[in-house]
Amino acid sequence: MSNYTKLKTNLKLAIQRLKLLEKKKTELSLKSRREIADYIQANKADRARIRVEHIIREDNYVEAMEMLEMFCDLLLARFGLIEKMKELDPGLDEAIGTLIWASPRVSNDITEFKLIGDAFCHKYGKKYADACKADTLNNVNEKVKRRLGLEPPPKLLVEQYLIEIAKNFNIPYEPDQSVMLRSGLYDEELISLKDKTNEYRNGGNNNGGAGGGFPAGFEPASDFGDKAPIGFKPDYNGQSDLIDFNNNLPPLPNSLPYGDLSTIRKGSSPPPSYIKKDVRSPGQFDFKYKLKFCA
Repeated sequence: MSNYTKLKTNLKLAIQRLKLLEKKKTELSLKSRREIADYIQANKADRARIRVEHIIREDNYVEAMEMLEMFCDLLLARFGLIEKMKELDPGLDEAIGTLIWASPRVSNDITEFKLIGDAFCHKYGKKYADACKADTLNNVNEKVKRRLGLEPPPKLLVEQYLIEIAKNFNIPYEPDQSVMLRSGLYDEELISLKDKTNEYRNGGNNNGGAGGGFPAGFEPASDFGDKAPIGFKPDYNGQSDLIDFNNNLPPLPNSLPYGDLSTIRKGSSPPPSYIKKDVRSPGQFDFKYKLKFCA
């Protein structure tokens, strides 16, 4: 039996074994979901999360086997290119590279993959096979790499599995709020807050406050009393807030904390400056604060 015949036979056997293994692992996964539901009902959420991680790995493994089965079908459909061409056909590079990369990872369950990897190594050279196993050629399918990876599943995915399992078995379950918030599943609430912030910044909504950045119904304080700042006049009678300093000057108090202004008259010489020195240690600067008042 030639090497090509052996390779073709192993590809067919690998497809059959992949289908059987997919079915077996899927059935076990369904049984494990019943066990996880019992943990949830018994308020053993931590134990349920550990079991869910195992189910996620099994589901990923089944999905990877489905992809490998598809690549085996592709190679069988284009087997004539493997037989007739000495060089690797570009259309088969991803399929062959993925099978070589996956062979040491699934050969414990499907022994034909080791024989398939060795056949391609003999066909295209050990250097090419080693490059595929190290994924230095970037020809390995990304989905297969993720599904057969050793990284633990994300916490969000674990919570989603728990939510779906509890929903299928009609069991109440409260997911981990910290995980859900960090993952952004509560985007509707966050978007609502963001829209509210933008409404304040951009001048409110259609009910008013446009241009000022205040919500509708906002009323600025108008009665300052004795604390009204100089240069500002509240609009009580529809008059302008601006004050004409040439004609209608606001009255000044007779006394202020910094001196008596009753002697200051319009047209007279400007009042003296009030100078305060801040005593500093030698080598430092003196700071002077001058307060000037004009009639």
